[in-house]
Amino acid sequence: MANLLARKADYKSFEALGIQNLAASANLTFSQQTFAESMKLPFPVLSDFPERKTMRAYGVLNEKTMTANRSFFLIDPRGVLRKKWLIENGPTTVVYSETLLRDIREVMGKR
Repeated sequence: MANLLARKADYKSFEALGIQNLAASANLTFSQQTFAESMKLPFPVLSDFPERKTMRAYGVLNEKTMTANRSFFLIDPRGVLRKKWLIENGPTTVVYSETLLRDIREVMGKR
């Protein structure tokens, strides 16, 4: 939740770089929508339930728990994966937006 709140707080900074934030998890669509509305997130929260195809495709599905390992992806407008951040202790680690924004600027060639 803390990572989503960090993206919410800095949403305009991502938007200024042309970045569209999306969140996804293996929860039911209804619960995702309710959660996003309760947090007033300015970006979509998507459901990868029940098949978890996206999590598998990006290599972040924990088959044992059937949940995604916390991660962030930078995908360009053509659908090319430009950068992948994997979070070691996902539930307890907050990745602050400035870390992501710095890396995004570097990948995009913007300072």
